Amino acid sequence: MIRTCLFDMGNVLVFFSHDRMCEQLGQLCDRSTEEIRHLLLDSGVQWNYERGRLSPAQFHHWFQETVGREVPFDDLKRAASDIFWLNEPIVPVLDQLKAQGLRLVLLSNTCITHFEWVRDHYDVLQRFDACVTSCGAGAIKPEPAIYEAALREIGCDPGECFYTDDIPKYITAGRQHGLMAEVFTDLPALLGHLGERGVAVS
Repeated sequence: MIRTCLFDMGNVLVFFSHDRMCEQLGQLCDRSTEEIRHLLLDSGVQWNYERGRLSPAQFHHWFQETVGREVPFDDLKRAASDIFWLNEPIVPVLDQLKAQGLRLVLLSNTCITHFEWVRDHYDVLQRFDACVTSCGAGAIKPEPAIYEAALREIGCDPGECFYTDDIPKYITAGRQHGLMAEVFTDLPALLGHLGERGVAVS
């Protein structure tokens, strides 16, 4: 029996575009989207930010030093974070799961700035009983430490927790930790996976 549902954030609850992020950051400093992608993503800086190894202030400092230009903090935050849009049909599904008494827990690779942006701009994370983030856990999926942090929050045995994520290797890691886990592709597939496990939502 499912007692808890564990949801990824990106491309499950909200969609996002790294291309848009790189383009908007580039507009702040007259750099191309490709240059910013190399500086931020290919270099691994973004993943260190998502691990919590950089604070927002440190990320701001890194960006200014790297591009050689002063950029207002709020402008940087908006350019880096205004990259999400809500997966609207999933919201009533969350409400139905809550109405059935299931616990909802977030499990997301995200930096604090992106997490706060989604929390403040969309009415979705407020539905969750707990949020496990990579920046809070100091580890990113599929590393064991972030799954161990999630297991401490689900409030049930791993075999009573359904986990969905759009990245197959993260689902594999979830199964290795004893979770019922299925790749998220779209809402009908999610409803099917839940229905197969005795949770009926429409």
